[in-house]
Amino acid sequence: MTLTSSGHRRLAEAPGPATGDDATVVAVEAFIAETLDSLRARWVDLAATVVPRPGVLHTDSVLDLLSDMVHSGGKRFRPRMAHWGWVAGGGTSDLRGYADLVRVGAALELLHVFALIHDDVMDASETRRGQPSVHASARWQHVRLHGLGDAQRYGENIAILAGDLAHSEAGLLVAGLPRPMQDLWRTLAIELMMGQGRDLVGAANGRRDIEHAREVARAKSGAYTVWRPLQLGAAAAGAGSRTLAALERYGIAVGEAFALRDDILGVIGDPVATGKPVGDDLIAGKPTVLLALATQRFSPRWRRALQRAGSGGRVSSSDIAALQAELVRSDVIGDVEAMIRDAIATAFVALEDPAIDPSAAVGLEDLARRVAWRTT
Repeated sequence: MTLTSSGHRRLAEAPGPATGDDATVVAVEAFIAETLDSLRARWVDLAATVVPRPGVLHTDSVLDLLSDMVHSGGKRFRPRMAHWGWVAGGGTSDLRGYADLVRVGAALELLHVFALIHDDVMDASETRRGQPSVHASARWQHVRLHGLGDAQRYGENIAILAGDLAHSEAGLLVAGLPRPMQDLWRTLAIELMMGQGRDLVGAANGRRDIEHAREVARAKSGAYTVWRPLQLGAAAAGAGSRTLAALERYGIAVGEAFALRDDILGVIGDPVATGKPVGDDLIAGKPTVLLALATQRFSPRWRRALQRAGSGGRVSSSDIAALQAELVRSDVIGDVEAMIRDAIATAFVALEDPAIDPSAAVGLEDLARRVAWRTT
């Protein structure tokens, strides 16, 4: 590996696998580790005149909390999608654009960390991946070290800074990509912010209609998890418009399946597997497709219970359990499962397009199944 002018090591032009997304994920994780090493070196250099005092809060916690979050695990779906987009675009023939694929995979993961940290603040989520969320960890530091002021506000503010730092580093990586990939990245970032904004505004307005829920899912989850990473990978390989169009059809369908599975896991998932408290979406009143269907399907009694749960009032564990049981009994969960199956069937039809390399179609079929029927 060689060091670029921006201070980051860059993979040689043909270091990676011809097929298989696991090897690309390994390369992406190595690139992220090197990016964080470079960030820490610059941070330490800039803070050289400030000597931390033991037993007090220190700004280094921003960097430490970010590093802990980056290394806390994750399924790496976005780099995997980018990998198969690269294969679909013919990248394996001469490993064309593989270094750019790894770079954008690292940027996608850092952007994802930014989104998770900020999302947990917005949703007041106490856990992530089975561990305290970043703002919860920072709050605990404030309490343990007897900080002044409101510990909750402090934790949220520190988390916002950690998320901003992840976003900044992602942008730095993208600045080293070809212009077409930078343009795609800008679209992805705008869609992510729009989706999050629609999520917040929809909850505040009490939106429970399917159309709005699908708009939120498409922008917040589908586009930035599936569709755009696929396009970014394909662009790294120099794919043509026919391949990009076929990947778009696949990506929209799998993105919908991803968001719908998130809906289900958010209300009846196993907290041990998901790493988050069950029923969070019910309490937050999120404008999801599942809750939109529930509003249509539920009797007046259960609609009132659903509204109470998402209105910010006190909700007991028995209230949540009763709503979960009604979601199953009324077959709302069954309907969402059927929608997932239909979306995956649509995605598989898109993969029959001859513009997609057959080896990519096999990998994308497997990844679609993993996305649609995951338990975490």
